[in-house]
Amino acid sequence: MSGSVREPLPVGRILAPASIAIVGASADPRSFGGFVLANLERFGYAGEIHLVSRSSSEINGRACVKTVDELPEGIDLAVLAIPEAGVLDAVRSLAARKAHAAMLFASGYAEAGEDGRARQDALAELARAAGLLLVGPNCMGFTNLAAGIPLTFEPLPARERELRPGVGVVAQSGFMAANLREAFLGRRLPTTAVFSTGNEVSVGIEDVLAHYIADPQTRVVAVYAEQIRRPQLFLRLAASARAAGKPVVLLMPGRSARAREAAQSHTGALAGDHATAVAQLRSEAVVVVDSLDELVDTTAILLRFPVPPAGGTGFMTGSGAMKNLALDFCDDLGLDLPVLAPATVAKLEAMLPDYAVAENPLDYTTIGVRQPGLIGEVLLTMLDDPGIGNIVLAIPVGPEVAQRDKAGHIVPVVARATKPAVLVLTGDTSPIEPFFEEAIEASGVPMFRSADRALRALGNVAAYGEALQRAARAVADGAGALPLPGAVPANGIFAEYQGKGWLAQAGLAVPAGGLARSADEAAGIAARIGYPVVLKAQASELPHKSDVGGVLVGLADEAALRSGWDRLHASVASHRPELKLDGALVEAMGPRGLELVVGAKRDADWGPVVLVGLGGIWIEALKDVRLVPASMAEEDIVVELGRLKAASVLRGIRGAAGVDLPAIARVVALIGARMRANPQITEIDINPLVAYPAGSAQPVLALDALVVAVRD
Repeated sequence: MSGSVREPLPVGRILAPASIAIVGASADPRSFGGFVLANLERFGYAGEIHLVSRSSSEINGRACVKTVDELPEGIDLAVLAIPEAGVLDAVRSLAARKAHAAMLFASGYAEAGEDGRARQDALAELARAAGLLLVGPNCMGFTNLAAGIPLTFEPLPARERELRPGVGVVAQSGFMAANLREAFLGRRLPTTAVFSTGNEVSVGIEDVLAHYIADPQTRVVAVYAEQIRRPQLFLRLAASARAAGKPVVLLMPGRSARAREAAQSHTGALAGDHATAVAQLRSEAVVVVDSLDELVDTTAILLRFPVPPAGGTGFMTGSGAMKNLALDFCDDLGLDLPVLAPATVAKLEAMLPDYAVAENPLDYTTIGVRQPGLIGEVLLTMLDDPGIGNIVLAIPVGPEVAQRDKAGHIVPVVARATKPAVLVLTGDTSPIEPFFEEAIEASGVPMFRSADRALRALGNVAAYGEALQRAARAVADGAGALPLPGAVPANGIFAEYQGKGWLAQAGLAVPAGGLARSADEAAGIAARIGYPVVLKAQASELPHKSDVGGVLVGLADEAALRSGWDRLHASVASHRPELKLDGALVEAMGPRGLELVVGAKRDADWGPVVLVGLGGIWIEALKDVRLVPASMAEEDIVVELGRLKAASVLRGIRGAAGVDLPAIARVVALIGARMRANPQITEIDINPLVAYPAGSAQPVLALDALVVAVRD
């Protein structure tokens, strides 16, 4: 199963090989083999280089051998710059020569359909049997900037080794790997290595991620994944990264059906449930972003501030117009702009002119004209506010004299910030003087030319700070498994009375009642619980009872109940004559309240998640739900409820009282605990869960429940 956990493969010897063989070396400088050799020579690679070429006896003064069989034993990494047709034989020969690993540029494998997948499976089996690690196929290789080793067919300019702690990049797409490399280097951000994994016959993103987590030079990891093939291993590594204080920023397309289809055709990935994956990834504090810009921008900030605090965003500028735009944009993003504490307001008022309003967002007016250094002090004052977790300073680039003020007085102060602080230089592509650029680069202050991009990135940073705290509060597995309500039916679906009774054992509030197998038993139950009652047909094969007339409500007395008993059985028999009912569930009618849906499912790869949302049109028309991991703490579930589009309905509108949010959160947590403790359970659906005002004697009530399990 793709979700199974295994230990990561070691890739250190691949990333820093002491010996390299280029199979398919060529004197043609524009061939794949020619590009690889030229890159190694430009970067001054000091290890052994062995060339295999059928057409040349020497290239650039280096001797060539004709076949792989002539290579020395124990080559660290062989680069296969040859067509797909020759790959199997080359890998077989490399295995015989006891090579450690091979890297395949060739395409035409799983991304090319069933025939290609068969070729890839044969290649994988051969490598596995030989103990040879494979990078690719269908990849562009890697660039180890820290070690000065460029093993890619892209022609790269020579670079000095990167000695500063920086970003590690891993991407299944070679194009995206190269794009991210150029983006980070273009921003002059230290980048330790950039690795393209392609179709991942053996070495995958999880293996490279494990290397980056252990690598002291890598401070933050940027990932582009079209499919995480080993989800449980990835989640385990994400937890390790969190413990090590190394953010993992992930861009994973697949929100749309067409994106999922494209991912399959691109890398041969089998796209899973994207929403489930994102919920689980965020539970381990992986920073899942929605765009390439956000991947680059968020990584840039987290490189400087890898363990950001939770808290809202502060925004300051010298423009009322920019302040107003920030208000709108933050509202669109759902980005919190906290109200400043009274102590902060008092400090700001002492710094600002009388006509300035000490608030967030802050328009500090024209104070920078005479006292440019004061802007930085205002920023530090806002950052000291307990509600502020990060801040944006948006200022124009300005003429040369203004840039000197900013370089000398503002940038050094912003660099002292201990919470994420970013500088936005407005004016689009207006030129920045070299001395100003150098001051910004030397300071390490993240700089943007767009306030929109900066705020999106800070939203991700703030979410990461919150996720770190959520992960620390996540509920550890502790609840023991409850015996299932009986033998698992052939279709896996327990009848309502069984599933509801099982959940009631765990603490779920359900209506009073019981299963009746005759009209007399039904009358006895109704007499005990009181009228009016509900009557529901019960059978494993009848999960949708209303479709066959199997639900009757508002039965006011015994006569109505007995008459209803006959009508219900007659209706079910007319629709499903072959069906044998277990009986009928007799329950007290619950009082009216606000209807919600709580459901859980177990993804074969990603594990259990729980969905919560309002019922009726809210879920059908607006898809207004929150998907949360099964381990989320109750206090965080309450926060998620507040993020529903219809959250105002929960809180109470037009004079209606708000419902008991902690009571709803307890049900969500209870369902999560059951999913974690009972691995046989694959699905739980409570629809509706009726919620009542806070302080009610009965804060929530599950009117219907479906429990689905798999047989051992």
